[in-house]
Amino acid sequence: MQVILLVTLFFLSSVALTHSLPLSTNSRWIVAKPTGERVKLRCVNWAGHLEPMLAEGLDRRPLGKIARHVSVMGFNCVRLTWATYMVTRHAKVTVAQSFRDLGLEDALAGIVENNPDLLNLTVVDAQNSVIEELGLYGVMVILDNQVSQPMWCCSDQDGNGFFGDKFFDPTEWLQGLALVANRYKYTPSVVAMSMRNEFRGPLQNESVWYEYIEKGMITIHEANSNLLIIVSGLNYDLNLIFLKTRPLQLNFENKLVYEIHRYSFSEGQKDLWLNQPINKVCENITQEIKSKSGFLIEGNNPTPLFVSEFGINQLGLDRADNMFLGCFLGYLAEMDLDWSVWALQGSYYIRDGLHGPEETYGMLTSNWTNLRSSEFHGKLQLIQQKLQDPYSKGLTYYILYHPLSGRCIQVDNNNETQASDCLSFSLWSHGGNGTPIHLKGSPLCLTSAGDGFPVTLSTHCMTKWEFVSNSTFQLANKDEKGINLCLEWNPADYSSKLVTKKFSHSLDDVGLKHATAGIEKNNAQLLNLTVVDLHKAMVSELEKNNIMVVLDNHIRQPQWCCSNTDGNGFFGDVNFDPKECDDRNNDSCYMLSVNSGTSWHARLTASLVS
Repeated sequence: MQVILLVTLFFLSSVALTHSLPLSTNSRWIVAKPTGERVKLRCVNWAGHLEPMLAEGLDRRPLGKIARHVSVMGFNCVRLTWATYMVTRHAKVTVAQSFRDLGLEDALAGIVENNPDLLNLTVVDAQNSVIEELGLYGVMVILDNQVSQPMWCCSDQDGNGFFGDKFFDPTEWLQGLALVANRYKYTPSVVAMSMRNEFRGPLQNESVWYEYIEKGMITIHEANSNLLIIVSGLNYDLNLIFLKTRPLQLNFENKLVYEIHRYSFSEGQKDLWLNQPINKVCENITQEIKSKSGFLIEGNNPTPLFVSEFGINQLGLDRADNMFLGCFLGYLAEMDLDWSVWALQGSYYIRDGLHGPEETYGMLTSNWTNLRSSEFHGKLQLIQQKLQDPYSKGLTYYILYHPLSGRCIQVDNNNETQASDCLSFSLWSHGGNGTPIHLKGSPLCLTSAGDGFPVTLSTHCMTKWEFVSNSTFQLANKDEKGINLCLEWNPADYSSKLVTKKFSHSLDDVGLKHATAGIEKNNAQLLNLTVVDLHKAMVSELEKNNIMVVLDNHIRQPQWCCSNTDGNGFFGDVNFDPKECDDRNNDSCYMLSVNSGTSWHARLTASLVS
């Protein structure tokens, strides 16, 4: 999905690494309590809840270097996970003892080399050392109660899922919350506690949830009134819909924040990203998020919503993950939500009995020295910025954003549009469907020059832009014949220029909804394939039936053939460039997807600029 978003932006100056603390809330925003300034949480998860009860990676790198790396990557907070039993049953266990008991001699040797000062600390004091080091680099900490019994999380049957489970005694849980909240009462960098990660399993019950969530909130606030209290919902932090009819009554002077999680596999939806039209899937899933949790930031009593986990396999090989990410980054940018990506760690001391396994969702490599994927890190650039300011009194402007690549549209000194990183971007105004897109502070408008040509900037603001798909992921204008010219950018072209093309990016767009429905019924697995992959699938199926294939290059421009004036007749015709796609192995020449193609399906994200 190659998408351009119009993202709402309330333009701000750059954000410092430190803020006036403690934090509080104001409407749907998290703010600095002393100043009222919005503080956007842009966090990374750092696991410390597994069997060793120590933040991962301290066998690979010195703590100070890891903390510095967190800050350099642009994160202003860490969601540090912990297990209840660490403070209620194992508070006197030292780091060395914990690792020896688990037979983790290799990891222990690594800690001796990289962090020897931690060896004789208790696991509780070692957690404190991690928090203090992060604080030295201006990194805030959210303490997330991930599990009770230290282990990898999560499954319905792991005994940690809901109040009353094998390892989840509510009384002991409350005791653990009180101990941790009180311990960091005078540590300002600890700004919040997440009460419990991913309620799940067969014991889930709304009435019980209300009972113990309210008790947990009271427990935390009485122990440490400075903390934000982060509340998770049911079904793996996906569902808070029951709050529509019975909202929590406790707020503790603006300290309440809700959290959700989202992955490509959430709700068992991974196959949808692979087998359904991407625009349809993105539209349906974002609407589902809004229905089950997104409503909390709207209405008469809005509350902050923190996306405390999302992420992908950063090896880049999971197509469902890649489709999901483009859609979800668009949603995060459009709503300008606070977030925490899973995860920092590039490896684990032990996970599911395996020593030293790699974390392919991790920002860092397995040796903890480098970024696993600079491409993924770059895609976070826009959402790492504050895009909306609750106190701005300026006008609303927009950013043209391409979430699949993490690129933003910028106008250069020659007044040409370029897809570049999102450290800087141009601002635009747009009055809605059927209106021009104006460059801020200029008489220039984004102008279509015709099918296949780069878009330009012109004072003749005659190009009217509109969204042409229900997901609002396709921005187009109509040519003189009323045919949509879609705003597109293809990274495979090694060009940063945007063009408009007369290609309908789904069968729905050319009035073939009946065909879409038929394909969905009979060959749903084909709908989200690129045209190239669809072609390969057809050839493969023929070969399975022992049918030989002759590949005929019928025409260049897809259309009915043939006539003397169709532009496809001979070398040099309008649609017949003899040099185009002469590299037979270059699939980028044909990257036209049944659903999304090379299009910057457009959404604008708006912004108020002072």
